[in-house]
Amino acid sequence: MTRRPWLPRGVGAAGIVGGLIVALCAPASTAAAAPVVRASAHQVVTWGASADRMGTTVADHSYRLVVRTSVGGGRPRVRLSNAFGDRPVTFDSVYAGRQQDGARLVPGSNRGLTFGGGRAVTVPPGATVYSDPLSGALAAQSDLVVSLHVVAAGGPATGHGMAMQTSYAAGGDHAGEEGAGSWNERIGSWFYLDAVSVETGADTGAVVTLGDSITDGWQSSTDTDRRWPDYLSRRLQGASGIGVRGVANEGISGNKVLADGAGQSALARLRRDVLSQPGIRTVFLFEGINDIKAHSGVTVADLIGGYRQIIDQAHAAGVCVVGGTVLPFKGWSEFDPASEAVRQGVNAFLRTGGGLDAVTDFDRLLRSPYDQERLLPVFDGGDHLHPNDKGMQAMADSIDLTSLRCAR
Repeated sequence: MTRRPWLPRGVGAAGIVGGLIVALCAPASTAAAAPVVRASAHQVVTWGASADRMGTTVADHSYRLVVRTSVGGGRPRVRLSNAFGDRPVTFDSVYAGRQQDGARLVPGSNRGLTFGGGRAVTVPPGATVYSDPLSGALAAQSDLVVSLHVVAAGGPATGHGMAMQTSYAAGGDHAGEEGAGSWNERIGSWFYLDAVSVETGADTGAVVTLGDSITDGWQSSTDTDRRWPDYLSRRLQGASGIGVRGVANEGISGNKVLADGAGQSALARLRRDVLSQPGIRTVFLFEGINDIKAHSGVTVADLIGGYRQIIDQAHAAGVCVVGGTVLPFKGWSEFDPASEAVRQGVNAFLRTGGGLDAVTDFDRLLRSPYDQERLLPVFDGGDHLHPNDKGMQAMADSIDLTSLRCAR
């Protein structure tokens, strides 16, 4: 029996996403329709999360990781990371399927991935590895579940700490199972998986958002995909004439432009987390508040120098850079007039270009007209630093989509 196509929520069986007829991510013989891909197709990132250190690895342990795609396309691939490991990590079973509810998968959707033709793969310390392409197509705005079993590991684990998404873990190898019975541990992080890509026409590209906890989604609603890059992704899927469909969220809570701490600095991780993503057209740079409020002596000139390095490296790679101004944070415990002066100086630089290809003025959008050093209460997540769901949506809605398609 032909299975129902793998469709995003709210799209009918005849829906077409990103120029592809959306088929079930299943063997070609059971797909409702084969993906239509231009002869000049290429891989584009459809989901991403920044790699970070995640404590100690656990051998003979499985992870069931729920992620939300952006652009749809054919021949999906996953990328596994051992960026922070100090010894090899081996996976002996990795699967991709569709979420039905919780840890339960849609029956018949869970399919094994291969790496160089084999089921098992060992990732060296500091390295990443892509799976072989999976036949069929993956829908835009769909819930993909990647299940993997770590058979041999030791030392530091690699993952993404603040997912704002419930995933699952279990002892032993349960990656190939579609039921939820074995998955008795709920987790709020992603382990080892740091990117998913799909094949699209060569005229389709991606934007990668480089940021801190605001980009990572803190104070947005968990399990609802309401981070501002999620809202941006939904806008892009419905836009015409833009050519940018993929969105990878490379925010890390607490991240800084200049110094390591909560994750490596934006400068240190730029190539791994951002410029390495397939199909990237544009970097959306929205960082700086953690450098400013840390009272570490960082000056306006220091931050401008960091921004210029990011811009120059991206431009050298043929990638455009759009910047976002730094949001107000009066009412947060670290606020003081000195840090506010640095924020104002940084925003003056960003507003005047500074080598950026475009600027989105988040500060002007979300600040209170009665006290411009504060977030407008309707957008405040409650801590006077992080926007709530409404603020996240307002940020995404304010971005000029045409600014994401500049050519270099």
